[in-house]
Amino acid sequence: MVHVFSKTRVRARAHDPSMQIDVSGAWKSVRGGQTVLRDVTFTVAPGELVAIVGSSGAGKSTLLDVLAGVREPDRGVVRHNGAAIERAQIGYVPQDDVVHRDLTVRATLRYAARLRLPRGTTRAEMELAVGDALHRLELEHRADVRVGSLSGGQRKRASIAAELLTRPRALFLDEPTSGLDPATAAALMRTLRGLADHGTTVIFTTHNSDDLAVTDRIAFMAPGGCVAFVGTLDDALVRFGARRNAEIYDRLAADTCTPWRAEADDRLRPVAIAPSQRIGAVQEWAVLSRRNFDVLSRNPLTLAILVGSPALVIAMFVVLFKPNAFGVNLTATAYWMAFAAFFFGLTFGLLQITTEMAIVRRERLVGMRVGPYLAAKVSVLAPILFGVIIAMLATLGALDRLPNLGLDVYWRLTVSLLALAIAALALGLLASAAVTDPTQATLALPMLCFPAVLFAGAVLPIQDMAAAGRGISLFVPARWGYEAVQHDLGIGGSGSLTILAAFAVIFLAAAARVLTSKT
Repeated sequence: MVHVFSKTRVRARAHDPSMQIDVSGAWKSVRGGQTVLRDVTFTVAPGELVAIVGSSGAGKSTLLDVLAGVREPDRGVVRHNGAAIERAQIGYVPQDDVVHRDLTVRATLRYAARLRLPRGTTRAEMELAVGDALHRLELEHRADVRVGSLSGGQRKRASIAAELLTRPRALFLDEPTSGLDPATAAALMRTLRGLADHGTTVIFTTHNSDDLAVTDRIAFMAPGGCVAFVGTLDDALVRFGARRNAEIYDRLAADTCTPWRAEADDRLRPVAIAPSQRIGAVQEWAVLSRRNFDVLSRNPLTLAILVGSPALVIAMFVVLFKPNAFGVNLTATAYWMAFAAFFFGLTFGLLQITTEMAIVRRERLVGMRVGPYLAAKVSVLAPILFGVIIAMLATLGALDRLPNLGLDVYWRLTVSLLALAIAALALGLLASAAVTDPTQATLALPMLCFPAVLFAGAVLPIQDMAAAGRGISLFVPARWGYEAVQHDLGIGGSGSLTILAAFAVIFLAAAARVLTSKT
């Protein structure tokens, strides 16, 4: 038995806000030439709840991404309501959490509303959307709880709630019940069933055969990337000659990957809705900056790193240098102040992006700009770096680890050290965007610090380096920061703020390019 849309159903849904999804002849390969989708063709009716199942490696997640417009097929076409994919009209929930764990559920949804709802949406309308999402996902009683304190099922609901703010016409979820206990998984599936019953087209992947009981239809994928059958669970049992759901997987494993084709059906072709206008870049930067500040201020570990690490380094400087020994220690003090500024900036930026990459990818799908995102990171962290540098100079000066230089010299030192710290912050953000996880970012720290030690000109003067070393030193921000500090103290060097500014711009541009390519 093949699922066919009746003309009655088409007329009933002619003005329905839900979405029909058509995929026709879709192929997709990965690096190395392996085919992960093979000539996939089927239709999801408006308001259906459809599961994509199959063994590991069969291509479930790839098919979901292609249907959602997250990836484009190599061949074939995907249409949403007969038109090109408009990402603003869909919701997408990957396996990873796409909400900040340090914010409350309500704060998370408020920031998502400010970023995703159309330009001109009033505060009252945003609050109404947040309240409606909390109600629909049964999270009202947990609205003021940190996301990190929620259960796995509740965190998944919070991710779904963020997607419902824009009232998407279709919702795509990758393994929504993975890692959940049976009761929690069943409750989540009832939620998805309710969303479909109220008009949202819902498509999800799953390994859990119990999830299939509430679906309208199921797309069964065979090894090799083809869809072997699309239909109801009862139809599938007949089609594969199985008595239980689990037996279907055994039949799929032996399938020869012959692409399934539906009989001709009466497909719905509603008129696509025009995309809504996003908020401007400046407003987006303001919202992201406020969110970054809230995330930083609510995380005790992050606060300890931002405040405790500089305090510890300054304390070590006080112990390292003798009071009033300026003639012997001033050059060394100049270098270590420069290195400290470099280190502070680098460590502040190194974990900023990689720890929230899943969130960045999701928000990029709905149009978040890379420029405002990176600018928000800098605008929140640069003032903290400014405060840290002021504290370092004030402490060293008050305890006679620096001579009585006068306020004008201290101000020039502050500017030079802040310029170096911001350049290092930009380098940290670039590294954070380039690595794949926080562990790699941590391992990158010594690799990025060693050039600042060896090629800055303090361990070995620039003129005494080999030619290769002198060449490398040109590309080490710490060298130019050290020279700027020497110049400010009147012990040599030259003003190099323009070069440090150029480093910051180049690193941020490279970080933007990396983020764009990865998202």
